[in-house]
Amino acid sequence: MTATRLIDAARANGVRIVTAESCTGGLVAGALTEIAGASDVFECGFVTYSNAAKVNMLGVAGATLDAHGAVSEQVAREMALGALARSGADLAVAVTGIAGPGGSEHKPEGRVCFGIATRGSSTVTQTVEFGPLGRSRVRAESVEHALRLLVAALT
Repeated sequence: MTATRLIDAARANGVRIVTAESCTGGLVAGALTEIAGASDVFECGFVTYSNAAKVNMLGVAGATLDAHGAVSEQVAREMALGALARSGADLAVAVTGIAGPGGSEHKPEGRVCFGIATRGSSTVTQTVEFGPLGRSRVRAESVEHALRLLVAALT
């Protein structure tokens, strides 16, 4: 299980984790806290579903939202950096996307943007096109991808 590997790797490296989630609605944090002993490494999670919450809780710039929209690597980057700045964690993951149903020609259903920020290091972003798999499956795939990104950041 990816979450168990992540908890073990974070514990071995003395790293604390924070999550900043939009389309996954706290499911990444839920996957981590499902593991006994996660409190050793899991600091906290931010569920910022609305743009206002992204601005108020994570410090995402309104100008970034206006220029790129909530589903963008730029917003994922600012979410991850904001989560680090507002927690005692060393490693952050951010997830923002369109789980569906719906989407548009420019931002289709299944597009999810991720940000990984590590204290004292550069921030990495990535967009994954999961496609129109349905809301539940896009969210589940996003959680697994976020966990894999966190494991990769630690190894």
